[in-house]
Amino acid sequence: MSAPLLFSPFKLGSLELASRIVMSPMTRSRSVGNVPDELVATYYEQRATAGLIVTEGTSPSPNGLGYARIPGLYSDAQVEGWKKTTKAVHAKGGRIFVQFMHTGRVSHPLNLPAGARVLGPSAVAAPDKMYTDAEGMQPFPVPEPMSEADIETAIREFGDASAKARVAGFDGVELHGANGYLVEQFLSTSSNQRSDRWGGSVENRIRFAVAAVDAAIAAIGADRVGIRLSPYGVSNGSAPDAQTDQLYLALAAELDKRKIAYVHLLDHSSMGAPKPKPELFADLRKTFHGPLILAGGFTDAAGAEKVLEDKKADLVAFGRAFLANPTLPAKLAAGAELTAPDMSTFYTPGPKGYTDYP
Repeated sequence: MSAPLLFSPFKLGSLELASRIVMSPMTRSRSVGNVPDELVATYYEQRATAGLIVTEGTSPSPNGLGYARIPGLYSDAQVEGWKKTTKAVHAKGGRIFVQFMHTGRVSHPLNLPAGARVLGPSAVAAPDKMYTDAEGMQPFPVPEPMSEADIETAIREFGDASAKARVAGFDGVELHGANGYLVEQFLSTSSNQRSDRWGGSVENRIRFAVAAVDAAIAAIGADRVGIRLSPYGVSNGSAPDAQTDQLYLALAAELDKRKIAYVHLLDHSSMGAPKPKPELFADLRKTFHGPLILAGGFTDAAGAEKVLEDKKADLVAFGRAFLANPTLPAKLAAGAELTAPDMSTFYTPGPKGYTDYP
């Protein structure tokens, strides 16, 4: 019987990964003042046995700091803060990419620093409410529709932040193109109602995502740039439409031309979103020839191994299982029972439910 693929090494661009187990990006809201500190470094160091860590969503811009206490990577203080994390992870032999999450319209002025703005492709508010430290739950505001200059600035910020990521010691960057944040806001007709070159047709709606990827590539090279996508995701007001399949296949074709490090596909159906068509994921696999990471509801080694054996992906990402099980790869290998995470501490400040899991 052959050895499990899940625990086998994998070459990702120029990086050697110890296994095909990826730690998913997960917002944890522990960066007070939007600067990661020693506590954040400890959290990632504890989980450094993952083949690859993708950090929590980190804003490339003051405008993208939509949630309370999420980190950024656009200032010198943030670069120095993240150096603590990358140094700790590398000392344990780990590999780590930073995920860039510009929240766009999924934001509130109470969560933003002075001078920052709530922006979106169009003047359409996200549904529901969001938490603020200052005044609790608040309705989403109507975002300012981005001007051509705003769009060009946001694209440039992805490139500038990518350069800072390398200075901070990260092995690469992942652009968050899922969960209803800015990149996906341009992809989705529910949030993008523009009639200029950034909206309407499939070609126009993928333009921002491709431009952001190009900015990151120009800064650090294609083999250090990945992107996360979630066709049929419904987070924060995203919604599939009649052109969803066509759009994601067109985007995959553009990403394939650029030979980026990977595409990270998220199936959100375990969280209640519509189930993506299996044929779409299969077609995306045929269209993008680089490494594919699959995420969404994985809780054991057997399910992940089946995906790898069936060649549906090259790596598998685990999310919540990593929160309460810092040494998840060893537990999966041993078939050990996993500790359940404490959901009440997912986004609260301090070490409880963060660095105190055994």
